[in-house]
Amino acid sequence: MTDRSRPPLAVFDLDNTLAGTAHRQRFLERRPRDWDAFFAAAPLDPPLPEGVALVHAHAEECEIVYLTGRPERCRRDTLDWLAAQGLPEGRVYMRGNTDRRPARRTKLEILGRLARARDIRVLVDDDELVCGDAERAGFTVVRAGWAADSAELKDAQERQGCT
Repeated sequence: MTDRSRPPLAVFDLDNTLAGTAHRQRFLERRPRDWDAFFAAAPLDPPLPEGVALVHAHAEECEIVYLTGRPERCRRDTLDWLAAQGLPEGRVYMRGNTDRRPARRTKLEILGRLARARDIRVLVDDDELVCGDAERAGFTVVRAGWAADSAELKDAQERQGCT
């Protein structure tokens, strides 16, 4: 049963929703892909103004939650990046370090758990497969289409379970 005495949740993805990853895509274009370098460069991600504005707008009425496919080993860098951007505090849900399931599976599992306890006002994400599955599950979705598409990142999210 959901707790209606608390504000609803607004759930935000990070990569290509709040954080621009274009500068680190080159690490995924190599064979083999250099995941360590890809994630090590995340602290240098520029904020995406459209996503940042949405977080601040939703923070007026919602509790903010960050839901990312980044592995748990990136938690400190991720928390530091969120703080450096002046983004609202919120719980951060990350993929386990050895979890290689597709992003749409890991994210929908977490959304389902959150929805059992709280109302979810919106999910904001750039991954079309995550968005589609979330909509089919009854969630309100905003598609973050403001970052440049990356075929390599989409492959990593869906087939490789790495972000």
